[in-house]
Amino acid sequence: MALSVGAASLLSVGALTVPTAAQAQPVVIQVAPPPPRSERVPPPRRGYVWAPGHYEWRGGRHVWTRGVWVRARPGYAYRAPEWREEGGRWQYNAGRWDRDGDGVPNRYDRRPNNPNRN
Repeated sequence: MALSVGAASLLSVGALTVPTAAQAQPVVIQVAPPPPRSERVPPPRRGYVWAPGHYEWRGGRHVWTRGVWVRARPGYAYRAPEWREEGGRWQYNAGRWDRDGDGVPNRYDRRPNNPNRN
């Protein structure tokens, strides 16, 4: 019995850390997110960046996720999660780290680390 409980908890932890194919796909919906909630931003914390609260699409509806501190990554700029509307459809872009701070995801950036970016 103890072995099966331990194995089950190990599997559940693994499920949290390995993204599924569905998670890798961008979320595109036709329902606009509600206005962002007002959130008290705590005082700065050394070595961390504040990731603001935002709405995520889960279970066919918008669900508020509170802001959290994330460990800073030297040499990277943090891009907060956002919803963008294009042609009546809404796409969710998850929070991410950007190497050169130009807003272009690193995998699509033709000139990463460009010191002369605008």
